[in-house]
Amino acid sequence: MLALHDDGGTPRPAPSDLLATTRVVAVLRAAHAREYAPVIEALARGGVCSIELTLSTAGVFEELPVLLERFGAAVEIGVGTVTSVPEAEEALDRGAAFVVTPTTDPAVVTACTRRAVPVYPGGLTPTELHTGWRAGATAVKVFPASLVGPGYVAQLRGPFPDLQIVPSGGVGIEDVPAWLEAGALAVSLGGPLLGDAFAGGDLEALTARARRVRALADRTGARR
Repeated sequence: MLALHDDGGTPRPAPSDLLATTRVVAVLRAAHAREYAPVIEALARGGVCSIELTLSTAGVFEELPVLLERFGAAVEIGVGTVTSVPEAEEALDRGAAFVVTPTTDPAVVTACTRRAVPVYPGGLTPTELHTGWRAGATAVKVFPASLVGPGYVAQLRGPFPDLQIVPSGGVGIEDVPAWLEAGALAVSLGGPLLGDAFAGGDLEALTARARRVRALADRTGARR
């Protein structure tokens, strides 16, 4: 479903049904994107199926079509750490299901909304977050979330009751219920979920962590 954003005109892209159901995004960083496939497979086995590939990793654009072909509809794969319109356009051209940015750039948001692709711009202050939301963001990424905590969501909802929020940066596995109960659309996890998966770690342990995150998210969703 698409809804007009605050400025009218181009519709605001809705989050995918997959993210609305699972409410967890895994943020992947590695030396090279060739390392991603077994980690994505382990995450998917644990029920974490929204995957953000960060551009701080080499080879993301080249590997994205390969990963999309391999995993098909089992997961959705987006591109993160996008900081310019050309990067956003290339991500979309190569099939990214969503785009995530570390900062608030309305031009990047517009590049995604014009193509009806969900976009999650990052910010921390009320001004940054509201700017991204007014530009048409699907939801705004509170980053780094560990600096403010789940109570920040309730504070933001005072002046901005319709704001949709995804916390990212320093969100731990056991923090998931508090963020979702505070009203977050979903949670974004990197290191606490991935652990040592890109350093030869146990991928079965990664799947177990993914199952734990999903269990926490599912139980929280059932209570809301």
